[in-house]
Amino acid sequence: MTGDNPKQPTVHQTCDVFVLGGGPAGSTAAALLAERGRDVVIAEKERHPRFHIGESLLPLNLPLFEKLGLKDQIQAIGMTKYGAELVSPQHSAPATLDFGFAWDKSHPYAYQVRRSQFDQILFDNCIAKGARAFQDCRVTRVDVRDDGVHVYARDANGGPCQWESKFLVDASGRDTFLANQLGIKRRNPKHNSAALYGHFSGATRLSGREEGNISIFWFEHGWFWFIPLRDETTSVGAVCWPQYLKSRRSDPTTFFLDTIALCPALAERLGHAQLINPATATGNYSYQAKRMVGERFIMLGDAFAFVDPVFSSGVLLAMNSAFLGAEAVDAWLRDPRQARRLMKRFDRGVRHGIRSFSWFIYRMTSPAIRQLFMQPRNPLRMQEALLSLLAGDLFRGTPIAWSLRAFKAVYYVVSLWDIRRSIAAWWRRRRAVKVAMADTSHVSG
Repeated sequence: MTGDNPKQPTVHQTCDVFVLGGGPAGSTAAALLAERGRDVVIAEKERHPRFHIGESLLPLNLPLFEKLGLKDQIQAIGMTKYGAELVSPQHSAPATLDFGFAWDKSHPYAYQVRRSQFDQILFDNCIAKGARAFQDCRVTRVDVRDDGVHVYARDANGGPCQWESKFLVDASGRDTFLANQLGIKRRNPKHNSAALYGHFSGATRLSGREEGNISIFWFEHGWFWFIPLRDETTSVGAVCWPQYLKSRRSDPTTFFLDTIALCPALAERLGHAQLINPATATGNYSYQAKRMVGERFIMLGDAFAFVDPVFSSGVLLAMNSAFLGAEAVDAWLRDPRQARRLMKRFDRGVRHGIRSFSWFIYRMTSPAIRQLFMQPRNPLRMQEALLSLLAGDLFRGTPIAWSLRAFKAVYYVVSLWDIRRSIAAWWRRRRAVKVAMADTSHVSG
């Protein structure tokens, strides 16, 4: 195995912190801890640049890029995104959500990014900050002991490698390495979905200022994303009920194109487009580990939990957990007894972010939420608060809580007004989750 920093020796047997995973969460945590003078090893099972889905960012990602010193680099690869277009077959015209009308008007845009470029920028940054990086390095087992963490891995040639670390940061993403090893990964009992996705050339985009906006299309079996990238490629994906994906009798690409045909508004936008490569199908979209903190480990981002990509929250939640987690780990390395407060703050902050998005995610296919999103109003500053949540403004103390509670109250009133359709939508989602839960009582990566 070869280290990516040529100034370091090839084999590293000890370190302060071992970071498992070189995605946004792992690279961010590694950079922050290395900046604090910690001896950090970061291991990535693949080699950058590598493909990853999840190209849409949120406005509150940008302050994190500034703290990492990466604002200009991200801007150079990003397609500016001022908001989201929502398209519903039950409504005659699309609706537009503009981040510039959020409670705090100082973060009016985000970016769409090709993840291979974005992830490499973050990974290279942690190396520049002093982390010792290894790629093509697949961790096979982790032993968390009283005297430290023992990490066992294989390099690209299958050769054995081992590290002894004081602390482990699991940022393995949807591989959920540690949660699987400990047997604590569980399906989300309130939500379950599956996805099909691919990249197109020649898709028809919105015009002018809105060209970079994400588009969300509801359809019979769930919803689609339409994410324009800077290089004229467009990422398109369908997030749907698992039983719909199980009905597939053709190859993923054929099934994906057939699924797009079920959404005329999207099919029209892709009428002259070409699918660049075969479509990908994936399931087990919603899960959570029973805990994210242990005596010598923490889990970041998707390594702990993932719900649904509808609000593009994944990268923000991953990076925010890395900022909170790095502070807690650094404190633990100084004095484990004094770090308990920061570990609790880390746990509480991560769960707050997931919980805030989840209420809306669970109801995204309900008639009431669709009605409120498609015809937004701003009494009690409800629209401003909702836009702030969708921008990721959950961790700075922006006073949106009461307005969001008012929005939820209105949602329940609208649901009662159309009780028949609301019950039908609730029953359909409950049945989908029940079927998924019956498949197996726990999920492995």
